[in-house]
Amino acid sequence: MAQSGLIIVDKPAEWTSHDVVAKLRRIAGTRRVGHAGTLDPMATGVLVIGVEKATRLLGHLALTEKVYEATIRLGVSTNTDDAEGEVTATAATDDVTPERITAAIPALTGTIMQVPPQVSAIKVNGERAYKRARAGEDVELAARPITVHAFDVTSIDGPEIRAVIRCSSGTYIRALARDLGTALGVGGHLTYLRRTRVGPYDLGMARTIDQLAEECVILPIGEAVSAAFPRRDVTAEEAKVISHGGRLPSAGLGQGPIGVFGPEGELLALMEEQGRTSKPLAVFAS
Repeated sequence: MAQSGLIIVDKPAEWTSHDVVAKLRRIAGTRRVGHAGTLDPMATGVLVIGVEKATRLLGHLALTEKVYEATIRLGVSTNTDDAEGEVTATAATDDVTPERITAAIPALTGTIMQVPPQVSAIKVNGERAYKRARAGEDVELAARPITVHAFDVTSIDGPEIRAVIRCSSGTYIRALARDLGTALGVGGHLTYLRRTRVGPYDLGMARTIDQLAEECVILPIGEAVSAAFPRRDVTAEEAKVISHGGRLPSAGLGQGPIGVFGPEGELLALMEEQGRTSKPLAVFAS
């Protein structure tokens, strides 16, 4: 059996997240592999992969903060809001000054309502939005709350904007590109996207597919949890309670998830605090 833990992948362009999972199933020698949040084929960078028991962490890791390097092209709109789509409109950008761009950014930061791209994996009446859109249907998606913690423009070269964006889970960077272009009255789309961080896992920890084929580096599940969540160490008696799915008094560590470790430093569970009680989200102790 493969070691339980995380593989931090530097995803190549043109690969889907599913392609990466399929490849790592062969490399790691197990079918029990999943990912913590997709990256579009066009995008590169950090993709967090769970192996064996660590697949149970993925839903929690998917909710963590993310950081991206992005390039936005103003004056051209596409049906996917990125460079992979068909051009739907063009506009002159002569009047779009750096000052106007800088002035438009604050409206796209903080907690905002964002309409996802029509070509997205969100389900509409049980079917993925991108399937409906590609079948010619005009898909209406509801705006959703997201948080853009930072939208830092690093350069402006004519109609091309480079930026570093730090945001919450569920944020579509190509929708930000679209909405920035709309705010400036010229349209816009995303031409480049590289994810540099997911929670505590960054490019410094990531390995390419070729590197992983030579040496499959797996971050042990206990280290992965310690890096991503608050840690609680418990006694042997408390460990017995947890291993049977029992509850403990809260330790005042916040709602969670919280990584709970036994007397020998072994990972026992992820727990959440609800008032005075801490209850298991996932139990890893055998």
